[in-house]
Amino acid sequence: TTTTTMMTTTTTTGTKGLVSFWTTTATATATEGRKTFGGRVRAGATRRGKEMDDDNDDDVGDGGQSTTPRSPSRRGGVVSKRDVMRGIAGASLSGVVVPGMWIPGSSEAAFAATNGSSLPKVPKSDVPLKFTQEYPSSVIKGCWQLSGGHKGDPRDDRTSKDKGAVEDFETFVNAGINTFDTGPAACGYGDSELVIGDFLKRNRNNEQQCRVHTKLCCVGREQIALTEKWVKENAFDIPSKRLGGLKKIDMVQMYWNEYGSSRYIDCALYLTDLKAKGLIGSVSLTNFNTDKMEEMIDKGAEISSNQIQYSLLDRRPDLKMNEFCKASGVKLLPYGVLAGGFLSNKFLEADVKDVVLDTGSKRKYSSVIRNFGGWGNLQRLLKVLVSIGKKHDQSIANVATRWVLEKESVLAVILGARNDFHVEDHQKLFQFTLDADDKSRIDEALSFTTKATGDCYDWERGGKW
Repeated sequence: TTTTTMMTTTTTTGTKGLVSFWTTTATATATEGRKTFGGRVRAGATRRGKEMDDDNDDDVGDGGQSTTPRSPSRRGGVVSKRDVMRGIAGASLSGVVVPGMWIPGSSEAAFAATNGSSLPKVPKSDVPLKFTQEYPSSVIKGCWQLSGGHKGDPRDDRTSKDKGAVEDFETFVNAGINTFDTGPAACGYGDSELVIGDFLKRNRNNEQQCRVHTKLCCVGREQIALTEKWVKENAFDIPSKRLGGLKKIDMVQMYWNEYGSSRYIDCALYLTDLKAKGLIGSVSLTNFNTDKMEEMIDKGAEISSNQIQYSLLDRRPDLKMNEFCKASGVKLLPYGVLAGGFLSNKFLEADVKDVVLDTGSKRKYSSVIRNFGGWGNLQRLLKVLVSIGKKHDQSIANVATRWVLEKESVLAVILGARNDFHVEDHQKLFQFTLDADDKSRIDEALSFTTKATGDCYDWERGGKW
């Protein structure tokens, strides 16, 4: 664990110990990734083999600063959407406006507050994953937020079993979001596999319609002493038990921390063998660059997809990977699409000094904003996105998501969630497309930003951005 000095701050809500986006020093551990806008600690500290940063929070629902709801109306005392909205209304009517407050009347609040939605379900992907006949939902529920490091405001925290995390899965499935992205504790996912397993055990009728994508995390000595037995145990035996006794895992995505050893080729081939035996549905990758992905495919690995960071703030896939995917048929499953929620209405015109990094994803994506060119560039982009959103009656988050989803190489997007408050907004995502004028205006805003020169996840491994 790596530690630097911290300045404890007090936020406008009076909560102590949270880290401000503006603070220039912070306490950071490699596993938590805590940092500030001016800090020097990179997200995840992957160079040291401590953590991998994938499937990241798009945390749009974690900013509802409200008075504590008094009478939780559902799920055995768990705070409901109605309670949160009632509390926020009370706070705003009293004249207290917290920076980033999710205020009733805003587009996002309107989308999330509605019950009994008549919106169509989120569709499945247009094409199947390569080497399969599997069609994941076009929006995948990211479960990094269930790892324990994304609690955020306790008044809308539904990230653990006792807070309603298991029950929330039903809302997603009913909306057509039946694909879940998770991983083992070694990849920073905590008990998220167990939470999914509990949901599947309680809802055996849903087990066949739900898809689970987990990960094989190779970060230590296994990179050198890799064996076929170890791959089977960690890619199937252990996660299948944690996931409620699944007979087949729909997708296993391999993460490999250090490229110094080329045993990742062997690992991909072992996974391909497990697919042939019917134990896993598809062999996939997470956070590999283009050259390594091509190398494995050339050796015979049946790679279906690569899960990588991709957003308006991080456009590294545009440099090289998109073209390779078009040629090879391998698809991208982007995470970080909303940059931990920073690409949303609640940060429009927010003062950077008031932004608190109270979740793991916000801490991670503060470094992405720095690489993007800073808070001013983010605000310029948000102003364009909100204008486009008004044109289509959509949130900033949906405009930003459409920009990624409409890429030819992208099969589906991973949207992390601390609760189920924004499911209806996810459904609205498929009621519009970006036209040529929208894309031109976005390109103009991006022309002011810092241009990346490195391939996907190379910077996180110590390379160039």
